[in-house]
Amino acid sequence: MRARSRNRFGNSRRLFPAVAILAVFYILYRCNVHQVEESQWLSSYMNVDAPLQLGAATVKSSFNWSRVKHQHPPVGALEPLPSTKGLKALPKVQHSFKLETTKAKAIREARRREVRELFQRDWQAYRKYAWMKDALKPMSGSFVDQFSGWAATLVDSLDSLWIMGLREEFNEAVDAVAGIDFGKSSSPRVNTFETNIRYLGGLLAAYDLSKREILLVKAKELGELLYGAFNTANRMPVDFIDFARAKTGDELFVEGSVVSASPGTLSLEMTRLSQLTGDPKYYNAMFKVMDVFYTQQNETQLPGLWPMMVSMSSQDVSTGYTFTLAGCADSLYEYLPKMYGLIQGAEAKYKIMSERFMDAADKYMFFRPMVPGEEDMLVSGNVNVYNDGQHVLDPETEHLACYIGGTMALGGRLLNRPNDVTIGAKLTQGCIYAYKSMPAGVGPERHDMIACESRKDCPWDEQVWIQERQKRPEWKEHLPKGFTTAKDPRYILRPEAIESVFLLYRITGRTEFQDAAWDMFQGVRNSTGAKLASAAVPDVTKPVDPSENEDYMESFWLAETLKYFYLAFSPPDLVSLDDYVFNTEAHPFLRPK
Repeated sequence: MRARSRNRFGNSRRLFPAVAILAVFYILYRCNVHQVEESQWLSSYMNVDAPLQLGAATVKSSFNWSRVKHQHPPVGALEPLPSTKGLKALPKVQHSFKLETTKAKAIREARRREVRELFQRDWQAYRKYAWMKDALKPMSGSFVDQFSGWAATLVDSLDSLWIMGLREEFNEAVDAVAGIDFGKSSSPRVNTFETNIRYLGGLLAAYDLSKREILLVKAKELGELLYGAFNTANRMPVDFIDFARAKTGDELFVEGSVVSASPGTLSLEMTRLSQLTGDPKYYNAMFKVMDVFYTQQNETQLPGLWPMMVSMSSQDVSTGYTFTLAGCADSLYEYLPKMYGLIQGAEAKYKIMSERFMDAADKYMFFRPMVPGEEDMLVSGNVNVYNDGQHVLDPETEHLACYIGGTMALGGRLLNRPNDVTIGAKLTQGCIYAYKSMPAGVGPERHDMIACESRKDCPWDEQVWIQERQKRPEWKEHLPKGFTTAKDPRYILRPEAIESVFLLYRITGRTEFQDAAWDMFQGVRNSTGAKLASAAVPDVTKPVDPSENEDYMESFWLAETLKYFYLAFSPPDLVSLDDYVFNTEAHPFLRPK
């Protein structure tokens, strides 16, 4: 589940009068921007360049990945990028919002400002203590490089800076991105999945929003490196790129077993890169991977769903007995309806795969939990299949699974399946409930509940809850009623719950989701506060002492979590779901018309 930019005026020749005029407008803009209401100027400047770019200069990486001659190039004609011309427009995704009252607008804007202020505080901490490093350690003021040392937090956060109207910070970050060297890595192995979603996704989205050419230049550089992940005997991607070997062009070796999300989460970024560059090779590479998933989707132990672990070396994505929509598999499913949206329905297999998985997930994975208030909500569990073919629901869920409510609702809109929007809303309510139930006001990383036999009738039975919790060695006295475990009680700044809340608000227009977003934000802000910036919480099932928080701030905190909170309180035309599709790191890609 994660962007940057360049100077167009650096090569100007004797254009002093034009530059002077632009400079005057820039000064007027900078002096007056704070006098203009946020909701007006943010929407106005979303799709135009900042008035002036200063200091950004293209710095080519020390190694040219485009010149590598791969031992295993694609064979035969390339699969062409599907054309969207002449296609019937897909259904509208966003709710048709009415003009809000003056009071409602004032409340929303005040909430949005508080999110923005928190983002600014944490961004400045990163800038001061961890600039050009992958992640800030917010308790000690140190840093860590865990994603090749290419300034993951900076690249991941660039589109957030743009969306929040922080142009000065955006321009500074753009200048820094121009100097990132993708020819060097702090690690001998490059994680394909993380590099794709955080770095490539971030660069592409920031380019789509700002149109800064340097962002696309750097995205192409990185795209060539990632394209090398497919330099294998069967053209399936490696999970980790051997950095030194990749430079030689010698074949890379596909791992025998990987989590299904890893190869299944390349489609959006590779497709968008092909759309922007006009080069079909990126789309072609991932097309063959998704074809493997497509042809075997109904051959698994749970037809419509793929096992958590798959083998790309043997191209086997059907053998396996453990199924989940959460960690290890999540974005594989998330990308199916999103790909359908990105290519405007031009490739039918994404519609078919989406419908298959949504039907199977509803049948096997979703359950109504038994809770004292008997709220009508759903939770996504896991399924184990035994040798005799019997499938058993494991009512354990993760914070990572909270994306599924938004995915179901988005798929419901794009595929014209209204019931899936209803299901998505109930799944999102299940995650909101976890937040409301915990003393910290934040949902845990992993917990268990009791699955009711029926979704229609689910009466609370305290004796059943007592019996079930006694079967769980992880149960603790202080857990709220209805919860049988909190196997992992941490909150590590994850975005999935607010992601779905944001999507459901934009899709349904129901203000209860916007109100829930505010409650969640207060819980998150109060729990994660640390001396320098926001930090992971070790246990949300107890009252939180922020001084005991963990010394780590994931890049997705600024890239995803705070961005989704901000957008939940923004005017609906700011990054409209009818114009953009978000990758799994909350990077918005422009949908071609």
